[in-house]
Amino acid sequence: MKLGKTLRAKLAKIKCLATDIDGVMTDGHIYHVGDNNWSRSFYIRDGMGLMLLREAGFKTAFITNSQSEDIRLRAERLKIDYVYEGAGQKGDVFRELCKKSHLKPDEILFIGDDIIDLPVFKLCGISVAPADAHPEVLKQAKIVTKANGGRGSVREICDILLHLKLSV
Repeated sequence: MKLGKTLRAKLAKIKCLATDIDGVMTDGHIYHVGDNNWSRSFYIRDGMGLMLLREAGFKTAFITNSQSEDIRLRAERLKIDYVYEGAGQKGDVFRELCKKSHLKPDEILFIGDDIIDLPVFKLCGISVAPADAHPEVLKQAKIVTKANGGRGSVREICDILLHLKLSV
């Protein structure tokens, strides 16, 4: 992905990658597995990217409207620093993340795929959308990944952040 000078400078400030779950960390499909339980398919390379980011000193966060045991288990496995489930008002939750993490909005990159994510796009340092995001989200994102949600879009951004950190 070709990055302009301004975007590179903004990316260099990033200290935290925050992401939505459904449609970003997953392909958007959920499976009913009985007794009001749901299951998602998470892409292993996206998880590896988040682990590599954490090892490089970045913070990580999940901001999702969903509430489910599989999300909590994935967050625990990946040692996600901040997990916000049931986040109907994502702009408010983003402000809470800034407060809790002691990070400025321009130090947080957010990946989202649907209109519920747009309030965060207006607040964060860099907004990112997977290639298959809602058309309005694609219009407002600063970066659109080549990969679809749940198919490497998170890893694509992790690799960019890691590359920039190593080249400094």
